[in-house]
Order: sequence, then structure tokens, then C-alpha cells
Amino acid sequence: MALRVAVQMDPLERVNVHTDTTFLMMETAQARGHDLFVYEARHLSLEDGQVFARGRSVKVQRVAGDPAVFGPWKTVNLAEVDVVLMRQDPPFDVPYITATYLLEIVHPQTLVINNPSAVRDAPEKLFAARFKGLQPPTLVTADVDALEDFHNRHGDVILKPLHGGAGSGVVWLKAGDPNLKALMELHRDARRDPVVMQAYIPAVTKGDKRIILVDGEAVGAVNRVPGEGEVRSNLRVGGRAEAADLTPRDKDICAIIGPELKKRGLMFVGIDVIGDYLTEINVTSPTAAQQLLQFTGVNAAAKLFDVIEARKR
Repeated sequence: MALRVAVQMDPLERVNVHTDTTFLMMETAQARGHDLFVYEARHLSLEDGQVFARGRSVKVQRVAGDPAVFGPWKTVNLAEVDVVLMRQDPPFDVPYITATYLLEIVHPQTLVINNPSAVRDAPEKLFAARFKGLQPPTLVTADVDALEDFHNRHGDVILKPLHGGAGSGVVWLKAGDPNLKALMELHRDARRDPVVMQAYIPAVTKGDKRIILVDGEAVGAVNRVPGEGEVRSNLRVGGRAEAADLTPRDKDICAIIGPELKKRGLMFVGIDVIGDYLTEINVTSPTAAQQLLQFTGVNAAAKLFDVIEARKR
């Protein structure tokens, strides 16, 4: 059965066809005979209780710099499509939250992935704290005195924005580093939300493992290794991907969080594990599916559409 699949994303014209997870999802859907429609979150609208999106039908193609053939612009009632893939990138800000409110109106009649209310209720750096004993020592606050106390107690720490993404704004503060107050002043100039401070995990020099879970089940992992002189291993800031196996600890972490992800309708999730610690649960637009396919032959997008198709039968 051909499905009508709408994809809410940043401009498709700019994607890297060889690394982008959303592109792989679209390519996989197209190969299965599903129809694709793409739009940006800013083109959503609500009128008379119905949610519309202005965008274009597309045929994707694995051509660098020319990823799709676009149809004419048109407005589609999202109640009349089968699936919406919510794949725009963070930051998880007010416009992002507003998009979840709009998509919540059509879900689950139109299956939205991930469940928009669950995305809204699971900020990626806060959600992990629900699972006690899995994280490294972690503090979430805007209180500079509390941050200084945590820094003094734990020595080397990682400081990062609460609602950032792709490694943006992540800083390694070594023991005794005097720059915390100045960094917080810069942060407050740009935003008013808290920050996250975590004890530094030395194992990060060997990589930050991204594990992809589909409908609560781990399907595979890749390791992301920081570049020379970097603490950030995110692929978008120069991290290098390599093959990785799931360790017994990785499997234990997935077994603990997987049922909760499934219950909430968080069907496509990427978790970050450094050493023995869970650091983040990424539910907005997790990446690394193309790297997983390259290194292991596992197509996480195909596994996602197996689940989608079973639910829409």
C-alpha cells in the first residue's frame, strides 16, 4: 500500500545526500513506492481547526548538490496524509515547540514521527535524567554559584546549552578554569534558559557512541570520534564516524529506556553513550543512520518504515 508521507525539515536543497538521515528516510520511503511531500515548519498553518502545510511533492535522487526533483508549490491538509516525519533540526525553541502543538492536532490519525507531544515533553538533555544511575554526574541550572560548586567538586566538566544541538556551544572546562562566569554572561546575552554541566568522561577521547533505536529496540551503533584538539564528536562539527558494536552496558541502557520510548511513541531515537554513561536521548531529528548503513549494512530507515507500514495497514 502506497503511503502519503510528508516530511517537515530544513531546506531539502541543502542536504548532504551521502550523510543526511532524513534523506535516507525519504529515499527508503520512495523505494517502497510511497509518495513524498516536503515542507518547512514555517509553512505550517492552522485554520478552522485544520492544519495545513505549504510545500512541494518531490522525487529524491542521490546526486550531490541536486538531491531532488520538485513539483509545484501546493497546500496540503495534513489530515489527508498518512505520515508526517518531523525532522527539522534543533534548537528546541519556541517555534519548534509551536510546531509540535500544531502537529499534535493531526496525530495520531496522521501518524507523526516522533509523537509531537512526546517530543515536547522529552527535552533531550533533560529526558535522560529520568533514568537514574545511567548518566554521569550532571547539573542543570542557571545558577552560577551552583555551577561553580559543581565545577569545584568534579574538576574537569563539560558545559553545554540545555536546548542546543549538533555540538553547538559545548565547552570543556578543566579543573580550576576561571572562565565559567564569563561563559555564563555570554550565554545569558543570547538565551535565558539553564545550562547543563556534566562531569568530564575521559572515555570521550575514544569516541561518543550513537545508538539508534526504532520503536524502542536498538538496531545498531556507530562511534563518533572527536577531531584533533576537539572534545566534541558530533559529525556536524567534524567528528569522524567509525564502526561500533553494542557492549553489554549499551544493551542494558537500551533495555532500560526502550520500553519508555515505545510507550511514548518516540519511534526513531538516537542516544549518546560515552564509556558506561548515557549522556543524551535525542528525539528531535537524530542522525547517523547513513553511517550505520555504511558500516554495518543495517538500514535504520527501512526498519522504521517496517513499523510505520505495519501500523498503517
